[in-house]
Amino acid sequence: MTVTATQTHVSRESSMTSLQAPEPSTIQPVKPAREPANRVDPFEDLTYDPAVINAYYRRRPVQVALRFLNIVWPFVLFYLQLWWDRRTNQAQKNQSRRAAQLRILLTNLGPAYIKIGQALSTRPDLVPPTYLEELTRLQDQLPPFSNDIAFRYIEQELGAPPQEIYAELSPTPVAAASLGQVYRGRLKSGEAVAVKVQRPGLAQRITLDIYILRQIAQWATKRVSQVRSDLVGIMDEFGARIFEEMDYTHEGENAIRFAHLYGHLKDIYVPRIYTEYTARRVLTMEWIEGTKLTHLDALAKQGINPTHLIEVGVQCSLRQLLEHGFFHADPHPGNLLAMADGKLAYLDFGMMSEVKPYQRYGLIEAVVHMVNRDFEGLAHDYVKLEFLTPDTDLSPIIPALAEVFNNALGASVAELNFKSITDEFSALMYEYPFRVPAYYALIIRSLVTLEGIAINVDSEFKVLSKAYPYVAKRLLTDPSPELRASLQDLLFKDGQFRWNRLENLLRNARNSDDYDLDRVLNQTLDFLFSERGEFIRDRIADEVARELDSFGQSIVQRVSDTVQHRLGMKVGASQAVSAGNGASGSNLDRVMRIVEILQQTEGFDATALARRLPPVLLKPETRDMGQRIVGNLTQRMLARFIRDGLAAEPSRKSSGAIAPAHPVSSR
Repeated sequence: MTVTATQTHVSRESSMTSLQAPEPSTIQPVKPAREPANRVDPFEDLTYDPAVINAYYRRRPVQVALRFLNIVWPFVLFYLQLWWDRRTNQAQKNQSRRAAQLRILLTNLGPAYIKIGQALSTRPDLVPPTYLEELTRLQDQLPPFSNDIAFRYIEQELGAPPQEIYAELSPTPVAAASLGQVYRGRLKSGEAVAVKVQRPGLAQRITLDIYILRQIAQWATKRVSQVRSDLVGIMDEFGARIFEEMDYTHEGENAIRFAHLYGHLKDIYVPRIYTEYTARRVLTMEWIEGTKLTHLDALAKQGINPTHLIEVGVQCSLRQLLEHGFFHADPHPGNLLAMADGKLAYLDFGMMSEVKPYQRYGLIEAVVHMVNRDFEGLAHDYVKLEFLTPDTDLSPIIPALAEVFNNALGASVAELNFKSITDEFSALMYEYPFRVPAYYALIIRSLVTLEGIAINVDSEFKVLSKAYPYVAKRLLTDPSPELRASLQDLLFKDGQFRWNRLENLLRNARNSDDYDLDRVLNQTLDFLFSERGEFIRDRIADEVARELDSFGQSIVQRVSDTVQHRLGMKVGASQAVSAGNGASGSNLDRVMRIVEILQQTEGFDATALARRLPPVLLKPETRDMGQRIVGNLTQRMLARFIRDGLAAEPSRKSSGAIAPAHPVSSR
């Protein structure tokens, strides 16, 4: 929940009400009351527990049935109106009215459905512009509840009336969203703050809606054969996050953790939480002046580049999902503000989630395999990520992945579009035994929402193409065994080194903001000379021996050609050497391209690189590589000598039979 400065900015004198209270010097910081009185909602202190919720509502079938009808009937009426508009050719004329009706419908249904509308409001590629404009109002322009209730909650939660805690408080809410509303205030110590107060009866309404949606999910899982995803698990994940979001103490802890992990990133700002004035239904945080990323005209007047801030948000999201695993699961436009100094401020830390380490590595590997069209590797990634069970037969799935994703991937990484990838993947869900694990639902929601904002700002923005430099950097720099093994699999296939993939990784990784080439070189050397790097050392030694052998043959051939030319003999290079020259030249070109990429990478230092050579040359592993190179060369030379000798012997015999030597004169 946020306030857009360009919409609500007024003078502090007119927007703030000074509260009558003792002098600040007589006021001690108020600690939150952990056991407030007069609770009215039976679920307010409930940690999400499906069994408890089921037991409660199974005893109240009439209440459930009435709520179900209250949900279904408005949608039926709305659909009939749309149907009639199409039949009478009035759809375009009535679109604005229908969009407003949908917004009001979702608002009346309550927080769970408001969040669905918020998610749709970020998808200009799915929702017509008229509907988009209306649904955007669900982010912070909902009907507020009365000040009397809000101020009573403040007193109940913090143990004192508002005037004893805040020096100033706005007379009316400056924003109202699905779970609560915000007042602008000022602490006794002078800091401007946002005071968020929870809606009354919130837990009761959300719990009933989650129960109904969970029952529908159970019915669909059992009765609809096409549904293979864990819909019940997805609903439980959503329910757990919603219950956490209703606890503002938990939200404050999330914000502090988020600031610790990501607040140091360039152009990212996380507001301060005042924990002494925060409790279950009241949150006090630093006031942020800012503008929504979707308000392009306002941003242009301030000289702020929204596309840059979207890229900042993408890079931050990547670190959330793939580095630390603690991510913001609700990044709608109301929760991302552009500040006047060009920073991107994150707000509303109620709906957060976590990605486990094996899931983070699996996602990185899946992106790399997808970009490089390694569909066998991608199929195995889906097993690791729990989209497929370990006993699934992958043989028919691999070509299906190739057919589907080749359509979505286009010609290059730059054309990658997250929505097109998810749409194409959805087509496979019905034909093969894929299922969407519960943890993945919030990741999809977060990424789809972020891409929706990006498309709204720049229709050509591609989240995945912007993400790949970071993924490439992680693959090159992360010391984890999982990603080291993935890098090896990526670069070697059937004993051959895939130079083009190394070039692709290096070229993309250098575009990552915090790409450290010095670190890459250090980790590359550490890995190369470790026990796990023995396979690569052997491959390098074999490749060097092959190149030296080819180069030596070309030198011998050139000398032979020169001598024959001077003696007036016919010159002819052997096919074997010619082929060797071609291979050598090709590999040398590849090495030179990689050197050129490294030279163009920020942080490249030839002097520092030269200083690394002496210690490397003195390592016992280097000596072993040298011995392997010499042995390999010797074997090649002996094999060629024997082969040439055996080839020459039949040739001489054959020559003698056809053209015997002339007798020598006796004179």
